[in-house]
Amino acid sequence: MAVQTRPLPTGPTTEPRPRRPRPRRSVAPYLFVAPFFLVFTVFGAYPLLQTFWVSLHDWDRLSGQAEWVGLDNFRRLLDDADFFTALFNTLSIFVLSTVPQLLAALGVAWLLDRHLRARTVWRALVLVPQYVSVVAVALVFSQLFGRDYGIVNWVLQGLGVIDAPVDWTADTWSSHLAISFMVMWRWTGYNALIFLAAMQAVPRDLYESAAIDGASRLLALRKVTLPAIRPTLLFTVVISTIGGLQLFAEPFLFDQQGNAEGGAEHQFQTLTLMLYKYGFINNDAGYASAVSWVLFLVIAVVAALNFLLARRADRR
Repeated sequence: MAVQTRPLPTGPTTEPRPRRPRPRRSVAPYLFVAPFFLVFTVFGAYPLLQTFWVSLHDWDRLSGQAEWVGLDNFRRLLDDADFFTALFNTLSIFVLSTVPQLLAALGVAWLLDRHLRARTVWRALVLVPQYVSVVAVALVFSQLFGRDYGIVNWVLQGLGVIDAPVDWTADTWSSHLAISFMVMWRWTGYNALIFLAAMQAVPRDLYESAAIDGASRLLALRKVTLPAIRPTLLFTVVISTIGGLQLFAEPFLFDQQGNAEGGAEHQFQTLTLMLYKYGFINNDAGYASAVSWVLFLVIAVVAALNFLLARRADRR
C-alpha cells in the first residue's frame, strides 16, 4: 500500500496577518462634554474677548459711543498712581486674609477630624458664616471696628495694647487688617470642611502605622496628612487666590461713604472697587475694561505661581 507524502514547501510561505479592527469613534463623549464648552463660550470666552475689544475704545457705558484708541487705556492705566495703590491694596489684603485663613481652616479641620461628641453639630456650626449675608457681615464688622464705640477698640484699650481709639478706616494697615478679619471669619469654615473631607479620605492604616512608630498627632499631621491632601491644598490655594484678588463686597461696604473710593486716600480701594468706580459711576467702560483685563492677568500669574510652587514641592 503506497504511502502518500505531502510535498515539501519550496519556499517560505507567509500567511496574511489578521487586520486589527479599527476603533469605532463614538460621538457620545463629545456630546457629554459639549454643554461645558458651549456654556464656557457664551458666558466665559465671549465676555472676555468683548471686554478686551471694549478696552481698545473710548467707550461710554450709557450712550454706547465708542472711539478707537488702541492701547491708550492701558498706557493711561500704567500712568495712574491710583492703579498702583489699588494693586498694592489688593495684594496686601489678599495676603493678610488668605494665608491666616487657610492655616486656621487646616487647624479647624484637624480638630474636627478627631472623635468628638456631636461631630455633626460642630461641622455644621463652622458653616454658619456662609448662611449670613455678606452685607450683614460687613455691617456687623463695621460696628465692631468702629472708632468711638467699637468693641475691638474697647478690648484693646482694656488690655493696654492701645492708648487711644484707632480709626480703622483712616489708615492703610488698620483698614487692611479689619477687612482681612472680615474675610477670614466668612471663609475659614468653608475651607475647613473641604480640608476635613480630604482628611477623611486618607487611609486610617497610615495613622495606625505612624502611631506604632511612636509618631505624635502633630508629627502624623505633618508626615501623613499634609502629603496625602496636597491636591486639596493646591485647590483651595488657587480658589482662595481667585476670590481674594477679586474682593469687592467687603471693602465696598466697609467704606462709610459708599462711593467705591476705598477711603479718603484710597487706602483700601481694591482693583475691583476701581473697576466699579470707572465702569458704573464714571461710565468709562473702556478704562474699566482695561482694569478688568489687568486684574485677569494678575490672577492668572499668581495662580500659575501657586501651581508651579506646588509642583516643585511635590518633586521633593
